[in-house]
Amino acid sequence: MNRKDILENALKLKPDERFMVIEDLIKSLDEPDSSLDAIWAEEAEKRLKAYRFGDLEGIPMEEVFKE
Repeated sequence: MNRKDILENALKLKPDERFMVIEDLIKSLDEPDSSLDAIWAEEAEKRLKAYRFGDLEGIPMEEVFKE
């Protein structure tokens, strides 16, 4: 089965079923990467430590969402 056949068959599905197929396809592309998770966890810890020591200022949520 090629891409065109898959698309033709998918378009025959009900809208909610097509949505579920799309969601599953997107999830398949977003596989976790433990090395990236570790890098972000380390960065978050550094930022939290800097904030607690007063080396980094926070921005109020209202200001962040105002932009």
